[in-house]
Amino acid sequence: MRKKTLIHILSGNRWGGVERYALDICRHFISEGWEVAVVTRDAKAVDTLFEKEGVKLLHAPIAGMFDPATVNLLLRTLRNSEEDSVTIHTHGFRNAFNALLARKISGRKDIRIVMTRHKVKKGIDSWLFRRIYRNLDAIICVSQLAADRFISTWRGKSLPFPIERLHILHNSLNLHPATPLPRQGKGPVCAMFHGQLIPGKGLETLIDAMSLLKGTRLRLKIVGSGTPDYVDRLRRRAITRGVMESIDWHKYSDEPLNLISESDFGVLPSQVEEACGMANIEYMACGRPQVCSANGAQPEYITDGREGFLVTPGNPARLAEAMRKLASDTATRIRMGERAFSAFRNNLSWDSFIAALTPLYQPVRD
Repeated sequence: MRKKTLIHILSGNRWGGVERYALDICRHFISEGWEVAVVTRDAKAVDTLFEKEGVKLLHAPIAGMFDPATVNLLLRTLRNSEEDSVTIHTHGFRNAFNALLARKISGRKDIRIVMTRHKVKKGIDSWLFRRIYRNLDAIICVSQLAADRFISTWRGKSLPFPIERLHILHNSLNLHPATPLPRQGKGPVCAMFHGQLIPGKGLETLIDAMSLLKGTRLRLKIVGSGTPDYVDRLRRRAITRGVMESIDWHKYSDEPLNLISESDFGVLPSQVEEACGMANIEYMACGRPQVCSANGAQPEYITDGREGFLVTPGNPARLAEAMRKLASDTATRIRMGERAFSAFRNNLSWDSFIAALTPLYQPVRD
């Protein structure tokens, strides 16, 4: 029986949703007995967590389209796996090009190359990109929105790849919670934001919303890391708005569930279109309602007024109103949290995700 090998290619230098997505997949296939490796740019923030889970680390520049060093690394790895069934999973079309080039040079037609599209962005209609799309074995879009935006480039035209190779698969988490995460600790109602502290995440709007909630005793956790200049701007904004004493600042945690267990609901007011936010799904898996923007794929898995509240991005008054509703009504928070947990278990569970992903990893070439 051929040994099964899985290689993920990750070009990010910081830990984020894409890296969490890949790590959860790697953990699963290690448990299934596969040989699993990840190609990274020798970034400690990424490598440490993969190494902790027993994933083999391979380092390459991953310098964008046509990177000879990355192609050569893949070729060496493929030659060492000549008797294996190999799947390469990339997270961007430029990295996919290098994987496709390595497969071509190796002559290994049996190698399966899968690409996950984590963005809400149109496809590129150039000769080179059409060839990339056509030669991939599977293109995964993490939401219907991401898929629709991708193929909108060819509206009224033929797609440059067979439509059956396009798959919509919402993100999930390698968790199997039996019940919602119990609330830990006592004290005032606590809202929580977690993620990268970068422009576009709506953090300015969130701080402004907190200034409209003075007197409610609501506390806010902001959990994440960013550049010192940007974090300083956020802190100065909180001081200027008179809400610094109501905010607890935490550095990024790769295991945010403990902090979520000490919180009552999530707040994710992103101003950019989220293809399928991992943080959104973490709150649902923990049985927490959330207030989040409605400008991305969030309405695909959150119904306004059921699992949480959807608000217009960049509107502090609307955001504050929704936060006030959850902060002031315990019964509503609990009811929405139970619905959020049920939605995760029934529609976004790891078992459903991996059952849909696994066939895409199976070799079909002669």
